Amino acid sequence: MRTPGAYFLLALAASAQTLPPPGFHHLHLNSVDPEKAIDFYTRQFPSTEKSTFAGAPVLKSAKVYVLFSKVKTTSPTTPQTAIWHFGWHVVDVQKNKAEYLERKVKLLPLYTTEEGGSVFVSSDTWPGVGGSLGLTKAQIGDAKAKGVQPTHGAGFAYLEAPDGAIIEYQGNMPAERFNHVHMFQKDPYCAELWYHQHLNAPSRSTYTEATCKVARPELSWPSLERSGMLRQPAGVTFDDVALTWHVQQDERPLAPTRGHLYDHVGLSVHDLDAWIAKLRAEHVKFLTKTYKMGDARAVMIEGPSREALELVEIK
Repeated sequence: MRTPGAYFLLALAASAQTLPPPGFHHLHLNSVDPEKAIDFYTRQFPSTEKSTFAGAPVLKSAKVYVLFSKVKTTSPTTPQTAIWHFGWHVVDVQKNKAEYLERKVKLLPLYTTEEGGSVFVSSDTWPGVGGSLGLTKAQIGDAKAKGVQPTHGAGFAYLEAPDGAIIEYQGNMPAERFNHVHMFQKDPYCAELWYHQHLNAPSRSTYTEATCKVARPELSWPSLERSGMLRQPAGVTFDDVALTWHVQQDERPLAPTRGHLYDHVGLSVHDLDAWIAKLRAEHVKFLTKTYKMGDARAVMIEGPSREALELVEIK
């Protein structure tokens, strides 16, 4: 005979099947000086502002937060975790580049070939083909032979922020806004399935559990690494913020995100108990019990490549 508590859990699990997907709430960083970091971001991205959440100073970008935990020493960025970098849309990427150079912000070079050569904005080298953001060795050879020229227009670029954070700024977009967290996944299309099945993220993927593990792609450029990048784009979107990813860049297992610079991603939900019931029924790994976060309740789970995901109940 089932107890009243068992019936309650069954009812929660049943209702969880129709739960709307979470919203994007925050990215949480570990920083030796959160105030200094917030000041840096508000200067480089003027659409942002200093605010507070759960009694602590935060960076606010429209409805999105970047939260900080103050730590004594710089948090590690190696070994690689599932979180690679995060970034903003900007209105004019070339204008931003010029302003950053004038302010002596550290810009990160994008290597254009394995032999060397670099640019600061992707549009200052050969454009990708077929929707790809990069060219393989063979495609670079073909572009050279055909005399293909850079467009010098919209593109993506990177800068280094406090604590060693990598920030992507991408344009040319209608307005400046925090728009993505870029991640690595062991199997990108399987990860997309995981987020769809467990977090109800919208997905148009045709992959299944039987077909989601695919061959690794060829290396391509431009790349933050001179040796090139493995591009295998996939991802999901919560509200208007994308969790976008590529396949992990080598065979070494990705490390857990907790305690690293990019500590975890926060998603907002309206009924935390229903989400807990759903995720426990689906055998998702919980990293914590329910806890208070200011006036809210929260819990932390683990994603498919050991990324920590915090579910924050927002009424």
